[in-house]
Amino acid sequence: MRKNYLLTPGPTPLPPQISEAMSRPIIHHRTPQFQAILKEATEGLRYVYQTKNDVFILASSGTGAMEAAVVNLLSCGDTALVIQGGKFGERWTEICKAYGINTEVIDVKWGRAVNPLDIQEKVKNNPAIKVVFTTLCETSTGVVNDIAAIGRIVKDTNALLVVDAISGLGAIDLKTDDWFCDIVVSGSQKGLMLPPGLGFISVSPKAFKLIESSKGSRYYLDLKKAKKALDKTDTPFTPAITLIIALNEALKMMKEDGLENIFARHKKMADAVRSAVLALGLKLFAPEAGSDVVTAVCLPEGLDGEKLVKTMRDTYGVTIAGGQDSLKGKVCRIAHMGFIEEFDIITGISCLEKVLTQMGYKFTLGTGIRAAEETFLKK
Repeated sequence: MRKNYLLTPGPTPLPPQISEAMSRPIIHHRTPQFQAILKEATEGLRYVYQTKNDVFILASSGTGAMEAAVVNLLSCGDTALVIQGGKFGERWTEICKAYGINTEVIDVKWGRAVNPLDIQEKVKNNPAIKVVFTTLCETSTGVVNDIAAIGRIVKDTNALLVVDAISGLGAIDLKTDDWFCDIVVSGSQKGLMLPPGLGFISVSPKAFKLIESSKGSRYYLDLKKAKKALDKTDTPFTPAITLIIALNEALKMMKEDGLENIFARHKKMADAVRSAVLALGLKLFAPEAGSDVVTAVCLPEGLDGEKLVKTMRDTYGVTIAGGQDSLKGKVCRIAHMGFIEEFDIITGISCLEKVLTQMGYKFTLGTGIRAAEETFLKK
């Protein structure tokens, strides 16, 4: 028998309260009982999103919410600007191209954040751009982008700002309204501490104007249907009842903790991980723009990163993430979001040290653990 630890950027560990909520007998969704839960959950999402706008719940992954943003805002032949700095920025481009959207791209070197002035120049030079698609936290690299600065730029144009906050919402700050985000998409299996299966999308009044005029094809993901239903505290199609019940419990927990405390906890976890890997003589992949959601760690040259991740998971029960695309085998990614506490991090660093030693990397055992502990001891 072995205890497993989950330090991946989704899914993340489930609090006992969430597991308990999902074990309750199911109820019917067209009832006052479920409507009360849906109403409370929607209000809770507005709290986490820091918005007064509508937030819709989709029975999908976060990618489903991304696709909903594209198909509701844009029609075939429209033009969009996409910020690509990793695999998930590239996903915006892939979805746009699937629907015949003309896509301009700002390619950002992996490991760096986009320069907001580059966005300003692109939008200024091409008034046909209707939407700017960007990412709060690029999970593949551990980079966080300056959404507040991007929002200030886009708000003074005719374009809309759409943000992928799938791995950032509920873990790092995102002021949807104050930062002029027209649409923010997210998912359930990361900072919100739930299993995969729910997508979320907030929509500003400015975005709804474009939705009304868009001729893009959609049915299940039609946000006009979603708004008509939400105005009656309902859903247009059968919702993921059990997950929404669990979502309501998670949002209650987050309200009780308070967003500022949640963000501070994530920062401390991130600081501990970074202190540990630097003490081990390893380098951070994104030293200047690292997110408090996940840390990408450069592995020593010649060390098999895929084997490292596999050994930690299959031999010792500690699951971290490997690199993607060109980073495969070259980095590992240690997440510190959601229901993660100090001793989860200590266990993860301890396992990392053990496997690095077994793979021949030289350092003094306990160096990383000590650095993490010292970080946690700071006020």
